[in-house]
Amino acid sequence: MKFHNYFIYITTNASRTVLYTGVTNNLTQRIIEHYLNRGNPKTFAGRYYCYNLIYHEWFQYIDKAFSREKQIKGWTRKKKEELIELTNPQWKVLNYEIVDDWPPKDGQSREK
Repeated sequence: MKFHNYFIYITTNASRTVLYTGVTNNLTQRIIEHYLNRGNPKTFAGRYYCYNLIYHEWFQYIDKAFSREKQIKGWTRKKKEELIELTNPQWKVLNYEIVDDWPPKDGQSREK
C-alpha cells in the first residue's frame, strides 16, 4: 500500500494583510514556488507576495485535504486567524523549518 503526503497550508505576506490557503503534495517545493513567483500578477499568491508559511496540516488522502482546503477558504479572516494561532500564536514564519536553504535562489526549478 502506497503512503501519500498531502498538505493544506496558509501563507501570508510580510505585512500579514493577506492570507492564502492552498493544497499540495510537496509543501517544501510549493513554498519555494510561491517565493520564486513573488510579484507575478497572474497568480494570487504572487500578486500579494504570499510566500511566508504560517500554518499547515498533513493528510494521507487527497480528498480529505481538498475538503479541508475548501472548508478553510470558506471561513472568515477572523476564524482563519484563530486556527493559525492555535499552533502558531506568534505567526512565526515556518519557511526556515521546512526549506533547507531559505530563501531559495532565483531560477531554482521544481524538484522532479
